[in-house]
Amino acid sequence: MITHPNVKLNLGLRVLGRREDGFHNIETLFVPYFGFADTLSIEPSREFSIEIDGPCYMGWDPTQDLCAKAWRLMHARYGMPEVEIRLTKTSPVGAGLGGGSADAAFTLLMLRDMFGMNIADKSLASIAAELGSDCAFFIYNTPMFATGRGEILEAYEIDLSPYRIEVQVPDNSHVSTKEAYAGLDGGDARMPSGMTEGAPSSPTPFGDLASALALPITEWREYLVNDFERSVFPAHPEIAALKEKMYEQGAIYASMSGSGSAVFGIFEA
Repeated sequence: MITHPNVKLNLGLRVLGRREDGFHNIETLFVPYFGFADTLSIEPSREFSIEIDGPCYMGWDPTQDLCAKAWRLMHARYGMPEVEIRLTKTSPVGAGLGGGSADAAFTLLMLRDMFGMNIADKSLASIAAELGSDCAFFIYNTPMFATGRGEILEAYEIDLSPYRIEVQVPDNSHVSTKEAYAGLDGGDARMPSGMTEGAPSSPTPFGDLASALALPITEWREYLVNDFERSVFPAHPEIAALKEKMYEQGAIYASMSGSGSAVFGIFEA
């Protein structure tokens, strides 16, 4: 069985504060993006094995890849048979596009279908959330408004088909999620986005993401924000420059996706 896990983009991302469990509460709109995709194959086997290759494979231990962790989780919970996993990485790594999370979620979906498991999407999404905060989104792979640490999902209607979306990743620029959060936590991550100590309110009239998303797309540039840009751009000016370049090229809206380093622009088709 072969499939091609796609990636995601974040339309806005607010970091609402650190939780007692060490994670952060966020709100964001996940949308699927099919401009990048890996190739994932899974076949029954006498013993478990996993191989990874491809132009974006950076040499990590395959046994610690999220695909392997996904199989181990299903094996422990449901007695899932042994399989052979082969993954070809062509989607950018460390770019805020969720490629690794997609691989894990698609592994869960493939295992369920291969072995005829009667597991509802909601239950499978709960399993996916144990692997990573944005893994659950890829079980549905349709626009989802996410809260909590990214695993609480609500279907969201949005039509971007009239527009053209371009995604670029700066060369040799990788941003870990840990680095991005650390930059925010250098201040007080519990404060609402855009606020400093003593500030009475958010600097825009749209302090919540849902209100900003409801605006016409022509107004998103002013009000739809990704909080990670505040921590990532000072350390990675090449990413900030790429966003500005998108606007110079005529984007209606441009933003970093997730914790970076990918930047996307939405253009008139």
